[in-house]
Amino acid sequence: MNKILEVEDLHVSFSTYGGTVQAVRGVNFYLNKGETLAIVGESGCGKSVTSQAILKLLPNNNVKQLSGSIHFKGTDILKYSEKQMRKIRGAEISMIFQDPMTGLNPTLSIGNQLLEAVQEHQNLSREAAKKTVIDMLHMVGIPSPHERLKQYPYQFSGGMRQRIMIAMALICNPEIIIADEPTTALDVTIQAQIFELFKKIQRETGVSIILITHDLGVVAQVADRIAVMYAGKIVETGTREEIFYHPEHPYTKGLLNSVPRLDMEEEELIPIPGTPPDLFAPPPGCPFTARCPMAMEVCSRVEPFRTKKSASHQVYCWLQDERAKFAFSTTGVRL
Repeated sequence: MNKILEVEDLHVSFSTYGGTVQAVRGVNFYLNKGETLAIVGESGCGKSVTSQAILKLLPNNNVKQLSGSIHFKGTDILKYSEKQMRKIRGAEISMIFQDPMTGLNPTLSIGNQLLEAVQEHQNLSREAAKKTVIDMLHMVGIPSPHERLKQYPYQFSGGMRQRIMIAMALICNPEIIIADEPTTALDVTIQAQIFELFKKIQRETGVSIILITHDLGVVAQVADRIAVMYAGKIVETGTREEIFYHPEHPYTKGLLNSVPRLDMEEEELIPIPGTPPDLFAPPPGCPFTARCPMAMEVCSRVEPFRTKKSASHQVYCWLQDERAKFAFSTTGVRL
């Protein structure tokens, strides 16, 4: 498959009153045309910062470092000026945020908000733009779209507002949609409807999707490939089958063990002990060491290298390294 987006050695840090937060630390991943890549992990692991960095939506007043490269169709857009990025946002790469009430303007009708998006990026008359808006609202499942153009966001349910956000993201036919926790505020029935809509749109338009989430149940439904993120780093990537049926990193296994399943019967969920590390002062070596039941002495000193399990499956863990045969656990037991 052809890569449409490739992120290489992405670093993002912020200056705060408490010091410098190293939110994203050397992240690498790619997105193929027409696929859905899910980036998963606990809250605070850097998922949203990574997605916002792609569109350069980070707050300029406290970004201390933004480095690496983000190649979109072969061009490094991280070097683009704000003027150049405005042509990319919405037209070629769109974003759907978690809460539609913060993404929609409560003082404007949805018709005016969608028309503004169309007229910003497409050379259409107002009548042609209005027809495009009505067709898009119909596509995402808004009933009687012609009649609802004059209504305001508060007049729609949460699920309908999220459909409007999806329509706004799709209105200019982008090649990539970044969906940042798009259904967290919705009940499970509406969640299922929204993700069915995502799959329908992807079949019809061929759009590529980056899904940011902590919900592995959602990932199992829609993702083609998965990148597992922890403490600002990608620790494992693979296809949906590789991650769910052949996980290699202890953190990935911990995430899967903490998710309830219908086949568990009376087994208890196994939570991951401890908390993620402080990103004001990230630990040396593997960031998961303090919470890992299989940690070795080398894990706390040296950052693990990438191990390729297959062409699509990669893991950053000393347990997968050949040199781990000669290592000892932190308790002195030979592994």
